[in-house]
Amino acid sequence: TATVFAQEREGVNVGKRSAFANLVPAQEVEKMAGQQYKQVLEQADSKNALAPPSSEELKRLRTIAQRLIPFATPWNERASQWQWEVNLIDSEEINAFCMPGGKIAFYTGILDQLKLTDDEVAMVMGHEIAHALREHARERMGKSVATDGLARIGSTIAAAAFGINPNLTDFVARQGANLLSLKFSRDDETEADLVGMELAARAGYNPESGVSLWQKMSEANKGAPPQWLSTHPSGNSRIQEIQANLPKVMPLYERAKVVR
Repeated sequence: TATVFAQEREGVNVGKRSAFANLVPAQEVEKMAGQQYKQVLEQADSKNALAPPSSEELKRLRTIAQRLIPFATPWNERASQWQWEVNLIDSEEINAFCMPGGKIAFYTGILDQLKLTDDEVAMVMGHEIAHALREHARERMGKSVATDGLARIGSTIAAAAFGINPNLTDFVARQGANLLSLKFSRDDETEADLVGMELAARAGYNPESGVSLWQKMSEANKGAPPQWLSTHPSGNSRIQEIQANLPKVMPLYERAKVVR
C-alpha cells in the first residue's frame, strides 16, 4: 500500500518521519499513551462527563473517524494494528487530541462553541491523527533521549532503540511524562495540518473547510486563546499554508465524492 501511495505522487509532500523517533520504541510510547488515555476517560467518567455510546455527537465523531482511518496506514504501517478509539468529553475546553496508538478524544467545547461542520471536524480530527501517524510525540521524546539522556545511556542507546534495554521504559516515561502536555514544533504543526487535510480529502471531506475552521479559531482567539490553539501557529499562517496546498488535495476530494 505504501509503495502505491508513493507512486501516486498525489497529495501533500512532507518528507520522511524524523529519525529522532527511532531512539524510542514505538510500542513503549503507544503503551504509555494507552494508559494516559484510560486515565483521561476514567476522570471524565467520574465527573459524568464521558459521552455514552447513545450520544448523537459521539456517533457523529465515530462515523467521521471510520471514514478517515482507512487512509492512515500508508502514512504509518503501525496504524493498521492500532486499537483505535474515539470518545467525547463534556467540557467547555476548545480541544481535541489523538494520542499515539490511535486514541482520539474531542471535547464538547470545540464542537459547540465553534459550531463545527462535519468537514471541519474531519480537518481537526485529521490533524490530530496526523500527529500520531507522523509520530511527533515519539520524535519529541527521542530528542529528549538524545539531548538529556545521551551522557547517561551512552552506548546502550542503539540497543535501546530496538527495545532491548529494560531500563529504557522508565527513561521514556520520564521524558514523556504527560503526552497530552507535549508541545510540538511549528514544523510539526504545519505537517499535521497538511497530512490531516489529505486524510480528510481522501475520505471525501472538503479540505477547503480548513480555511473556515481557522477563521473560526481566530475569532475564538480574540479572548483567551483556546487550548487547542495555544500550542499551534497563528491562524493566518495556517490559512495561507492550507490554501497553498489545496490544489494538491482537491482532486483527491473530487474523486472521493464520486466514489461515495
